Amino acid sequence: MRLKGTRLSIVTMFCVLLLGGAYTAPALAADAKGAPKYVFVFIGDGTSFPQRNAAEFYKASRHAKQDLGPATLRAQGKISKSTGITDFKPATERLLMNTFPSQGVSTTYSYNALITDSSSSGTAIATGKKTRDGVVGMDPEGKEKYVSMAKMAKAKGRAVGIVTSVSIDHATPASFYASQPSRSQFYEIACQIPDTKFDYFAGGGFRQPTGAKKDKKDLYGILAESGYTVVKDKAGFASLAKGKGKAIAINPILDKSHAMPYAMDKGADEISLAEFVGKGIELLDGPKGFFMMVEGGKIDWACHANDAMAAINDVLAFDDAVAVAYEFYKKHPKETLIVVTGDHETGGMTMGFAGTRYDTFMDIISKQKGSYLTFDKIIDKLRKDKPEATLEDAMPAVTDFFGLRLYSAEQLAELKKKAAEGDAEAVAALKFALQPYEVENLRKALAMTLVPKDKRPRNEDTYYLAYGSYEPFSVTLTHILNNKAGIGWTTYAHSGLPTPVSAVGVGHEKFTGNYDNTDIFKKVVSIARY
Repeated sequence: MRLKGTRLSIVTMFCVLLLGGAYTAPALAADAKGAPKYVFVFIGDGTSFPQRNAAEFYKASRHAKQDLGPATLRAQGKISKSTGITDFKPATERLLMNTFPSQGVSTTYSYNALITDSSSSGTAIATGKKTRDGVVGMDPEGKEKYVSMAKMAKAKGRAVGIVTSVSIDHATPASFYASQPSRSQFYEIACQIPDTKFDYFAGGGFRQPTGAKKDKKDLYGILAESGYTVVKDKAGFASLAKGKGKAIAINPILDKSHAMPYAMDKGADEISLAEFVGKGIELLDGPKGFFMMVEGGKIDWACHANDAMAAINDVLAFDDAVAVAYEFYKKHPKETLIVVTGDHETGGMTMGFAGTRYDTFMDIISKQKGSYLTFDKIIDKLRKDKPEATLEDAMPAVTDFFGLRLYSAEQLAELKKKAAEGDAEAVAALKFALQPYEVENLRKALAMTLVPKDKRPRNEDTYYLAYGSYEPFSVTLTHILNNKAGIGWTTYAHSGLPTPVSAVGVGHEKFTGNYDNTDIFKKVVSIARY
């Protein structure tokens, strides 16, 4: 994730004065019926309306086997060619979070920019105060420590849990328990865990367990000395039980950033985000209640890479985790508050692409067998085995993994002719047929992928605009597949979209309307009486 500089431009300073300096949220009255005993705050990192909508459309297409678009509907006779009248109603299967009784919208700008990063947005949600991008739990100058809602809950005697699908020392979870002038100080962030006395941390691992230079005291030893039981496998996870002290549960398999793998790459020996939440409820529940923050962090990472299928699967895994909390809420409806939001949008994701006009074919992306990272490994092997590989050499792997197919000009012309005559098999084949301009883009991307990483150009055309920091061939393939489905992307970074806020339980009605992300803190603290 690329962080913005520390110097403020005149335009940015104007935005700060206009947006950040003048706004003060009205005080919120405490809920008259009593504070909730149990509070869940779910944050889908990088998740805004496009990510939620794409996941819903995907669920509908998988269950109803229905394409969404006028061309398809005309072919099915559901739109009159003469009047345009339709009896079409898109298949819908709502995300649980989208069915909650209160739905709101929050702005996401940071202290120094209209487009926030995860540390400043996480800090805003956790503490109710703005900060500069890159700063965790502190004021913009990195001098004053902010107090999070999690720490306030702990001070009130609540048990506290922090769950995330990325590393525990990453920006969003760190905003709830740490204060550091830089989000990159992973070791220093993690070393603040013992001081919190929080009861449960779970999900990913730690990026710098012995410091950035690997010369510090081992973090796991520090945690053990502070009374934490650390488990790193399913057996250890299953053995965690209430009354046995503070616990840190780490997924058995981690990626190179010490995060959980993408949901679509999850293996049988791993633990899901939903399972981590369930174990948290089991361990934290007690007479004084608990506070739990849960982050779906890999949604953001998938959107940075412009991989719609990976993002959608992690949104669905995130919603499954919300469902675990919701089942608990149904048993304690007068004592529980659940709030679900996002910290910002990532990727500039859109449901709509010029090449498909008004049509959407969500069934196309279902052919993808794993995340872009899994395909990177396949291409890495091809690069080692055949350094001069051609697109034709790579196509068997491409077809197997993504469903995309390469046809000759004559074959493509024949398919188009048959499709125009109503041949259903030809219509289906054309959905996955690589068009000439797509073939050209893939040849260029493969040529770049075959260049050693340290020798690739990092100019604006090839790095920021074409491939970002990702494997050129892999990201070009996800773009092509996503575009064929009717999904577009505008950036490898974040966008300035507002994020949805969904709530159910005690005081949920306070989360309707349009407000700033700092107000999420104010509403939770007011309702919970922290």
